[in-house]
Amino acid sequence: MNHDVIITCALTGAGDTTGKSHLVPITPKQIAAAAVEAAKAGATVVHCHVRDPATGKFSRDVALYREVMERIREADVDIIVNLTAGMGGDLEIGAGEHPMEFGPNTDLIGPLARLAHVEALLPEICTLDCGTLNFGDGDTIYVSTPAQLRAGAKRITELGVKAELEIFDTGHLWFAKQMIKEGLLDDPLFQLCLGIPWGAPADTTTMKAMVDNLPAGCTWAGFGIGRMQMPMAAQAVLLGGNVRVGLEDNLWLDKGVLASNGALVERVSEILTRLGARILTPAEGRAKMNLKRPA
Repeated sequence: MNHDVIITCALTGAGDTTGKSHLVPITPKQIAAAAVEAAKAGATVVHCHVRDPATGKFSRDVALYREVMERIREADVDIIVNLTAGMGGDLEIGAGEHPMEFGPNTDLIGPLARLAHVEALLPEICTLDCGTLNFGDGDTIYVSTPAQLRAGAKRITELGVKAELEIFDTGHLWFAKQMIKEGLLDDPLFQLCLGIPWGAPADTTTMKAMVDNLPAGCTWAGFGIGRMQMPMAAQAVLLGGNVRVGLEDNLWLDKGVLASNGALVERVSEILTRLGARILTPAEGRAKMNLKRPA
């Protein structure tokens, strides 16, 4: 069991959740306020996407990321900021017998373009989604090829930003370790992402299999989506890892009760404290994760 736990709060994500809960933050002001709320509830890290303030849909606008970062840095809290670098990999295959007629949800750009906001803002951590994945039941896939990943990993390392490797299936972990072997990554973090159809399922057997294949001594976390958010948080800590909660992955606190980011942090903190764990402060989290960029 891990007795000194980092809690990451994933604030908003990019999914179509804004119509399902009014508590999902949309504007930079709302996202930054959610970061402050999570920090005050005890989170060590906040994981940030941005959304178009007019539509609520995902965005890659550097100006929106900059406003979120500035608002967080101006707040009276300390929190580690982890920016997604996963946007720009969505490919909606054309329906039926017309696969090359890509759908309107396609948002596909190159690996370095996906890092434009990271290069401009230099957060302490950014993510790298470590493989291609069927995403949901339709025709959408997330595309991240080996060549794209090598280019992204090399650039993140050059920028001095700590990479958090998002692992959605076992092959992703295999390739993540290959990039380390090739010297493309410097002491990365690992995030085991469970329950997204059709990646790795959110169950004990799958998480344990992934944990058994992690590099020795690495810092890792795990999460499950929806109703498996809290069970997988407890499971991750029992297996020696850290946790992620937040509205990106789950909208509910209890049956019929919508969650806020702060409430999810408080809930997981209570569960882990009762298990005998201690939640790390951002300063302690920086030391544990060997972060090199200034806060």
